[in-house]
Amino acid sequence: MSRKKCKISKFRKLEPDIKYGSILITKLINNVMKEGKKTIAMKIVYGALEDASKRLKLSPKEVIEKAIGNVRPQVEVRSRRIGGATYQIPLPVSEKRGVRLAIGWILDAARSRKGAPMAKKLADELVNAVRNEGAAIKVRDNVHKMAEANRAFAHYRY
Repeated sequence: MSRKKCKISKFRKLEPDIKYGSILITKLINNVMKEGKKTIAMKIVYGALEDASKRLKLSPKEVIEKAIGNVRPQVEVRSRRIGGATYQIPLPVSEKRGVRLAIGWILDAARSRKGAPMAKKLADELVNAVRNEGAAIKVRDNVHKMAEANRAFAHYRY
């Protein structure tokens, strides 16, 4: 017997963070969190946002929105098998997936830095993302270049 499939997937609604009232900051905290230690993740994220906002002279909410807005990809490539050949097909990225990718890339870039506390590394990466430079922006540019290079296969989209 097959399982009954649900027509609509049900996602839990995220609550805005307690300090700034932003769902985007909640998503960042949840992605920084390891092994369920949310208070430690909150200290890291709030410390990073305070540091970055002082350096950029913007509010912490504006810092995270601009950083994720700059890193978020517009298109990505997906593999599709057609007639024995596998093509990399460029597809537009949904808002939700784009935010998820941007947060992941910013955190990966921050974690790959060495010799500083996580709050400092995350603050540096957020500042770089707002200024359109840094490792997360390079990843986004590589994804866009890959999509541009495979634009000839866009007609295989669906």
